[in-house]
Amino acid sequence: MKLTAAIAFAGLSTALAQTPASPTAQETVLSTRSTLIVVPALVRNKSGQVVFTLTAKDFVLTDEGIEQKVSLEEDTGGEPLALVVVVETGGAGARQLDKYHTLGTMIDSLAGNVRHKVAVVEFDSEPRLLQSFTPNVDTIQDAMDGLTPGDNGAAILDGLAFALDLLRKQPPEYRRAILLLSETVDSGSHTKLAEALQTISDTNTSIYSLGFSTGKSEAAHYASRELPTKSGGLWMENPHPNPPHGCMGKDPDPDPDATNNKAIQAYDCLAQLAPPLALAKMAALAATDGLRTNIPESVAALTAGEFFKLGDRRSLERSLAAIANHVPNRYILTFQPQSPHPGLHSISLHLKDYPDLKVTARNSYSPNSEPTIEPHPAK
Repeated sequence: MKLTAAIAFAGLSTALAQTPASPTAQETVLSTRSTLIVVPALVRNKSGQVVFTLTAKDFVLTDEGIEQKVSLEEDTGGEPLALVVVVETGGAGARQLDKYHTLGTMIDSLAGNVRHKVAVVEFDSEPRLLQSFTPNVDTIQDAMDGLTPGDNGAAILDGLAFALDLLRKQPPEYRRAILLLSETVDSGSHTKLAEALQTISDTNTSIYSLGFSTGKSEAAHYASRELPTKSGGLWMENPHPNPPHGCMGKDPDPDPDATNNKAIQAYDCLAQLAPPLALAKMAALAATDGLRTNIPESVAALTAGEFFKLGDRRSLERSLAAIANHVPNRYILTFQPQSPHPGLHSISLHLKDYPDLKVTARNSYSPNSEPTIEPHPAK
């Protein structure tokens, strides 16, 4: 059975017989939809190698704690793939763009040898379509080369929602995936987290994320602009001078990442006179980051994708190579929930007799099984 059948809804209709009362009478039909839930799963051993020799009987899946009968789809590796690359060009993401400019070929390789198409979305305060779906690797490369710094926004959830809308419009036979390159903290999205998670759950989209710590990035950037520098064993004045009319003045050539908050600007002025305050601010930036939600990691876990920390160029390439190896080697499990209630369902997937193997799979879904009443003209 192909994946296209697995992700389709099975329509079941029950007619309610009525005696026609007049030529204009209508026949009422009660329709219900029984959803087939798709659960992509990646299985690895302790050394991280992919295991692809299991059968449906090896898996145990529960829906709200109740074990379900699962099926394993065969020959799904040949299904076509629609991939959207979502890149943060605003905020701290602007300082990562040099790492992406030559990744077109590696991004194209994520699909493997199957028919595929790739789109590129960039976002700062707003998401934008940089390149519509194309199978051409050179066009993908040109799009990545065309990335330029945006404003101070980091609307990650809006970027994801934009990409999911693009994928929703693709033919149903296509597998769907997102590659997200961003910082870990959302800033400025209009999309609420609950709305984004609902949309992700409804589209059967796997999200692979490469994220960098906002706090550490901001701390390093702050240090490069505000702290004294050391040269030849001597401390030198920072090469970024104050505005012409003092540190509280308006800078004619402002730092694009600088805040417009006057209170923080005053703090920064004081920090120039007392460097320990600047060091304390750096520590606070890094600590605050740990208290916020890691959006890229959260959405990757929700969709059975993967999250990697975005380091230097070499680590980025290693992460993309790992994703390229994992995308075609996933088990595609399906199950039909019995009398699913509306709202979010919690699911769990594990192996019966392989305690040393690690399973990565989605942990929730939202059914679409509300009955509908459809009137049809009587014959």
